[in-house]
Amino acid sequence: MKSHLRISLLLSFLLSGLVHAQDSSVTINLAERSWQGIPGLERTAKGRLLVTWFSGGPKEPAPENTVLICYSDDAGKTFTEPEIVAKPTKDGTRCYDPTPWIDPQGRLWYIFSRSNRKTAQHGVFARICDDPDSTPLKFGEEFRVGYDVPFAFRMNKVTVLSSGEWLMPVTFAKEPVYDWQTGRNDKEQPSLHGVGISTDAGKSWQLFGAVESKPWALENMITELKDGRLWMLIRTNSGVLWESFSTDKGRTWSEGKPSKIKSPGSRFFIRRLASGNLLLVNHYRFQGRSHLTAQLSTDEGETWNEGLLLDERSGVSYPDGVEDKEGLIWITYDRDRGGSGEILMAKFREEDVAAGKDVSGQVQLKQVINRLN
Repeated sequence: MKSHLRISLLLSFLLSGLVHAQDSSVTINLAERSWQGIPGLERTAKGRLLVTWFSGGPKEPAPENTVLICYSDDAGKTFTEPEIVAKPTKDGTRCYDPTPWIDPQGRLWYIFSRSNRKTAQHGVFARICDDPDSTPLKFGEEFRVGYDVPFAFRMNKVTVLSSGEWLMPVTFAKEPVYDWQTGRNDKEQPSLHGVGISTDAGKSWQLFGAVESKPWALENMITELKDGRLWMLIRTNSGVLWESFSTDKGRTWSEGKPSKIKSPGSRFFIRRLASGNLLLVNHYRFQGRSHLTAQLSTDEGETWNEGLLLDERSGVSYPDGVEDKEGLIWITYDRDRGGSGEILMAKFREEDVAAGKDVSGQVQLKQVINRLN
């Protein structure tokens, strides 16, 4: 089953009821945060680390949810205090699930979602920083990333294909959703999984695919395999990640099926390394939201090694990261969102993952980026 839906960014911006004037936004006091989590991480060519997450209100989800950013210019030894990138609005539209991504031009895309359960308006938005090494960070105006469906959101990074096309993983629904989410069980409207494809460096996006999977399903990621196929992995609550494949650069997708990768129903991270091997950060051996582990595959995801344990504690989740040009791998994740509210970081190399221990002498684990007071 496939969906061919196209709309330009400008038209999406004009049609969307989710873009609001600044004077309609809610006043946020960052010093009074009672919870925080769901981080993302990027690194510039010059070495600046950029970390995003969201907070606001009593919990997630809540109308007061707000998206944040901080950065480090000393290789992660210290980080700035978080700054607000986009605020919720007085009509109950929250901001959530931010993801930082540096495109091939060196621009920082701050991609996030807005959602209003009362009006059933749910969309993907972004702000672009042309110089992510600048101080202070200067973002352009907020705009809607155009997907012409009643409900759309995304969690993970864009993948640039060998063809030069950009693929953004998207979860969506075809009918209005008068709630924060859908597809949490068999009684709700199912959430579908596809990709937004841009062939013009992000000026416009076209939505393809409508992969179904077991609920609760969301937060898909895309990997380009060496044989040219695309591999979509989808978070579900069925005990394993689900998967789908595309042989035409994301235009059509196979029926969703269970993969061999176990999952406790939490976000995972997969990315191809410079070596050509695949890196997976997941909760190893399905132990709930604990034992966050980096694993390596040398056979295109058919098998994974025992890997490097990043954090064995309970309440750790939602990894995201990047490999830099020097071969260092930087991973962020959260812990104890409503308690200590830690945004954490791990640093290591591929050889450490292969060995299952620190053989590079550069492994650093459980570093605190930010925490609640």
